[in-house]
Amino acid sequence: MTLASLKHLSAHYATGADRFHALDDVAVDVQAGQILGVVGESGCGKSTMASVLSLNPGPSLRVTSGTLAIDGTDVDLTDPASHRPLRGGTVALLPQGALNALNPTRRVGAMAHDILAVGDKRITRAESLRRTAARLEALELPPRVLRAYPHQLSGGMRQRVVTALATLRNPRLLVADEPSSALDVSSQRLLVDLLRRLVSDGLVEGIVFITHDVALLSELADRIAVMYAGRVVEEAPAKDLVAAPRHPYARALLASVLVPEAGTRGRRLSGIPGAPPDLRVPIPGCPFAPRCGHAVDRCADQRPPRLVIGDRDDSCWRSAEFEEAANVG
Repeated sequence: MTLASLKHLSAHYATGADRFHALDDVAVDVQAGQILGVVGESGCGKSTMASVLSLNPGPSLRVTSGTLAIDGTDVDLTDPASHRPLRGGTVALLPQGALNALNPTRRVGAMAHDILAVGDKRITRAESLRRTAARLEALELPPRVLRAYPHQLSGGMRQRVVTALATLRNPRLLVADEPSSALDVSSQRLLVDLLRRLVSDGLVEGIVFITHDVALLSELADRIAVMYAGRVVEEAPAKDLVAAPRHPYARALLASVLVPEAGTRGRRLSGIPGAPPDLRVPIPGCPFAPRCGHAVDRCADQRPPRLVIGDRDDSCWRSAEFEEAANVG
């Protein structure tokens, strides 16, 4: 069952006279009971898509087209006032900047009560603290954290506190925007385990996990969407994409990182040549064409179609050719 469906989303940032085309006809589906990973280079549109999905777009972001449905209910992306009742319970954001996400003048327990009271006016402070302590315990944080101010916690502890607060109301859809980037390896493991349990126990119905860490996604996600220059260029089951990426950008991205999967050990790493395009200028063709070793003439000025084969899809003029070659091989 589809929990959330985002279709034909285009958006830009307005900075003075400039327009940065942050998202270009983006479409993703999040299935109930699954974790969708989103990966790509910095500036590819991952966090912008997260802000739209979580109904927290910044003031300079303008959604120009697109539809979002959560659990079959349409959300008006152009009406921010209608988003407030949905935030926290229907959809929640787990942000990257833990210190910026916490009120420096409030204790953790007080912030937790404020969050829970939005959804249940009758909840007592004692019940709020009990529920929050249980969520903190799942992240190996002691009850004393409830009495702490953010500045009294380490960076890793703050990120785990933000994780606990973001999931307190058990939102239907959780959008996690690079929450693991400030964590050490052991804290990352705790976070991954908690997110998996939230989904498996039905406390959260689906998760969109934004990251640049492909290795982490290979362990956490059910499906992976690869973004480049504001577009989703490939989406596939996580194991399939890591083992055999189809789009040239996805292949280049996987070739530039270490992923602990069978068949990838002993592989020599290689960088991606060139640089991402200037998003102030609309791109008529494939945005990866100037950096792609497989580009043909029409890649520069004709947008590649979306090719769906089985349970994976990508957008490349040579997809059918690559797929045929892979099947022959």
